[in-house]
Order: sequence, then C-alpha cells, then structure tokens
Amino acid sequence: MTVLHLGVIDIPYITFESLRDRRQRLKKNASTPGVAPSTGLQTTGDVAGYLENDYGIMRTFYTRNRAQIVKELENSFAGAVESIAMGAPPTLSLTSAATSKIEDMFHRFLERGEMEGLGIPGVPTEAAKRGVNHRLKIKRGARRPSFIDTGLYDASFKAWVD
Repeated sequence: MTVLHLGVIDIPYITFESLRDRRQRLKKNASTPGVAPSTGLQTTGDVAGYLENDYGIMRTFYTRNRAQIVKELENSFAGAVESIAMGAPPTLSLTSAATSKIEDMFHRFLERGEMEGLGIPGVPTEAAKRGVNHRLKIKRGARRPSFIDTGLYDASFKAWVD
C-alpha cells in the first residue's frame, strides 16, 4: 500500500535565546556535582508535534488541498510511466515530482496565512499578531503569518511516499 507522509526533517530548533540559555544551563550543570550536562534543545520534530497537536497544521493542509495533492501524485506516476515507456531508465522515485510540488504547496499555505481564516482556536497566534520574529535582530516587526517565526519549521517540511 502506498502512503503519503507529511513531516519534518528532525534537526535542533536553535534560536539565539536557546543558545544563550543552553550556555547558562551548561555552566550551571558543570558546577553542580552529579548533574550531567544537558542541551535541553527542542527539535523541529518536537515543534511539529506540538503544532500538530495544538493546531492540526499538516492535517488541515492535507484536508484543504487533498484534490490537488492527489492530482500531483497521479501526474507524477503518469509521467514516470510515460518516461519508462519511451525508453528512459526508471527513476529512483516515481513520486519525486509530486512530493516536491506538495512541499511547495505547504510553504505557500503557511506564507499566505491560510490557517488564519479557518476559525481554528488560537489562530492567528498572538506572536504572529505582535510581529514576533526571531530571524531579526529586533524581535518585533510588522504582523506576520502564523507558524513561520524562525522559518525552520517551514524549511524542514518534507513530503514522501512509502
């Protein structure tokens, strides 16, 4: 059975504040006998889990875009079969064209703030309304779409098929 997965590449979710806090925690733990140093850092997988539990971002994305996602997968399979029929060697992934387009669709979904008009409690987020942006030296700016504060959640999104 073919299954479409939506998820993130699991990497440390590091901001300037988390690095400063980490350094302080390591110094404190190093001076405390019997306490092993711990990074205490979250990963994109942790953040994606929290966001999915609280807001259902990927589930909502899939539900709202199901027809287009199916169409992209169909086109990808058809294109791969057509290429093979014309004599091209089989590719490693029959769905790579579709998953790339699905990832682009997700990025646009977040950047356009499509979650914000759906009546989901807590959306738009307070941080987005206040313009909190950890990518900037000054942490507040103009109103931004929800869920793209550092950009790491968005950038680490992946779609794949098993």
